[in-house]
Amino acid sequence: MASQDSQDTEKRRKDSGPPSGVERRHSASERVRRAHEGRERYLDMVQRERSMMLDQGISRSTEQLLDMAGAVLPSDIEDEGIKDRATGDQLRAILPVQAWLPLSIHLIGLSDGVLRIAPLQELNERQIETLISTASRSGFHVERVESEIWDRKELIDTLRSVHDLSADRCEKTLALWLNDSDNGLLLNQFQRDMLAEALQMRASDIHLVQDNNPEAPNWIQYRIDGDMIPMHLLPPDAMARLTTLLKRDAGLNFGDRTTPKDGRFGFTWQGRAIDVRVAAGPQAQDGEKLTLRLLDRAALKGFDELFRRHKDVGEYLAKLLSPEIKGGGGLILLSGPTGSGKTTTLYACIQEIDRRRRHVLTIEDPIEYELRYATQWQVRPGMPGGEFADLIRASMRHDPDYIIIGEMRDGDTVETALKAAESGHTVISTIHADTALQTFERLRSLMPHTRERSSTYTLAQQVRCILNQRLVRTLCQGCSHKDMAGKILSPDELAHLKIEPEAKIRRHNTSGCDLCNRTGISGRTLLLDALLITVGPAQRNEIYEALLHNVNHVIKEDGVIVHTRREGLVDLVLSGLVDPKAALSYLEE
Repeated sequence: MASQDSQDTEKRRKDSGPPSGVERRHSASERVRRAHEGRERYLDMVQRERSMMLDQGISRSTEQLLDMAGAVLPSDIEDEGIKDRATGDQLRAILPVQAWLPLSIHLIGLSDGVLRIAPLQELNERQIETLISTASRSGFHVERVESEIWDRKELIDTLRSVHDLSADRCEKTLALWLNDSDNGLLLNQFQRDMLAEALQMRASDIHLVQDNNPEAPNWIQYRIDGDMIPMHLLPPDAMARLTTLLKRDAGLNFGDRTTPKDGRFGFTWQGRAIDVRVAAGPQAQDGEKLTLRLLDRAALKGFDELFRRHKDVGEYLAKLLSPEIKGGGGLILLSGPTGSGKTTTLYACIQEIDRRRRHVLTIEDPIEYELRYATQWQVRPGMPGGEFADLIRASMRHDPDYIIIGEMRDGDTVETALKAAESGHTVISTIHADTALQTFERLRSLMPHTRERSSTYTLAQQVRCILNQRLVRTLCQGCSHKDMAGKILSPDELAHLKIEPEAKIRRHNTSGCDLCNRTGISGRTLLLDALLITVGPAQRNEIYEALLHNVNHVIKEDGVIVHTRREGLVDLVLSGLVDPKAALSYLEE
């Protein structure tokens, strides 16, 4: 029966087959056109803001302000992920620090296969060849390197500001500080180098455990690609000094170790501002646990980049985010477990909205990234009028076009969000659920029993799209092994994934290389389980009945387009981004 349902779903999907070269070029040109429109959208506002900032002594370029508004030009990325355009920040974020830092060069940018650098001293042929090789293995299309002549003092100042907090100094600074633990300058230097190292390694969080028990380890760990990596082991007194410094910088009471608390502070790395969110709480008998969330605006993925492998989902979602008339309304839901990238997708959707002509109001707990040209409200639990539902009700008096809700946690929030969608607002929110179908069940479980039927009817009428997502680890393209699927997978496994034995795939290289810190893994990518409901309210009675009696019947209704996780995994395996054995384990989950 399940197999028949899957076949029926496949028949209802618009399956146009793999895109041709002409279609890929058209898609790329369409992305560039939309990106240019996005930049033009905010250009006049940015220019006026820049003029006012200059009067106040604040120097920001037009490009910087456009980037802060989320209007970023996309790289010309082909299906295999080769980039022939990148900014200096993008190059520094991806290229291994050991490949460019010792050369004393400033990475300016990459355009049309030309890598532009400003060297402090002339590079020899071998250094240039090594730089090109490393860039190519990192996924950049580099044909040659061009050097620009800069004023020596200006270049040295730039190198200091961009390279000062380099990741490779962390261990050295830590050793110096531990030999002289009373040295406050070395403590401050280690804190900055630790943050730089974590950012260079693409860490999303830093975990610090301070325990006064001499037998308990005091580790600093980084979360990289979803995994916790132990990095530095400190003695208890040194860790206590470090946690005190971090709490002081975050504006927390560093004498209180028993009360959970939150704060944040700013940090500059490679010329851009990083926001560090600090959460502190008790540990064991007389210790403390600190968790640092690193919020790097430059690391946020754009809408087109995020949905590049899910083109029809992205196109449908883009239409929902840019209605021709006001009052289209509807509910867009992003679901998944903690750490599945829901917030990243949420911010990508906000950046896709024309915030010059539309009023976007966000309700978050906490506010992670500050968004230009959007109203952002912070939830304050326990305070009168400070809950999610209270703020949703208040938001409707502020003439919003889009209401962004950080998370649906209770029945009051769900009901209020449904009323907001029913009144003509486009509501986008996140919720914890394991699958797209289970998202319906999760919402219904939060509805008050006395109003379950009416709330379910509103849900059936208003939901436009459910994206349930996971983040799967992608193989390092510089060291993964190429092979035939039939040599790696058994006949049963090939049938399970529906892959031909002759298909060319990549498998995990456990030894890794310098590009992936010897892990064989480089980053994560989006894996979707999506429901797109394309019919109007008049044709949704069957969906309402399915929600009341058997939610699994929703995918059988006309106008419901389904994208399964299996399809996405097979595509990632055939594209050489995911190991086939790992894909099988994801399917079992």
